[in-house]
Amino acid sequence: MKLLLHMCCGPCSCYPVKKLREEGIEPVGYFFNPNIHPYQEWERRLKAAKEFAEKVQMEIYTEEHYMLRDFLRKALPAESVENGRCRMCYTWRLEETARFAAEHGFEAFTSTLFYSIYQQHELMKETSGFFAKKYDVRFYYEDFRPGWQEGIDISKELELYRQPYCGCIFSEEERYSREIRKARKKAAKARKRAVLAAEEAKQAEVIGA
Repeated sequence: MKLLLHMCCGPCSCYPVKKLREEGIEPVGYFFNPNIHPYQEWERRLKAAKEFAEKVQMEIYTEEHYMLRDFLRKALPAESVENGRCRMCYTWRLEETARFAAEHGFEAFTSTLFYSIYQQHELMKETSGFFAKKYDVRFYYEDFRPGWQEGIDISKELELYRQPYCGCIFSEEERYSREIRKARKKAAKARKRAVLAAEEAKQAEVIGA
């Protein structure tokens, strides 16, 4: 099978490539990630993706045009919708992967996004299926998440650059902002109190009955 593998980065590619090769599939890498910011971070991940491909002897295509302005034009309006920004980001990258695969004679496509334990798996699966039909190219689905730790171990053995956050400027803020972390902890405590209050109310109803 001629399979195009969308690569988020070098480390996220380690386990998927290993697994695909074990299944007799030789993937071709495709780096298209306009979500990654700032510029130096994008450049480091692009370099790491190329480094990984070279070390494992895998063919790779790369989009090397930095698209901060394009990303922000798409992301900022999407912020007003729940999960809108992430949905936009998945849609953009997966559509371009499907389009590239169809235009370059690949039988199928997939993505290292399906390796991450932090991404919205079912949403990405649904989105990939939609664009597979649109561009008449097969979406090769595989859940790579069981190999999460193995992928980390491989990336360390290969001495690849490992990033500390998802990629976009918003996720960078969420990763490092004390204010956001404090607000999330407060919200989590509030949800916990609400659950406990609901349980206590149910118990009171049972006793009263």
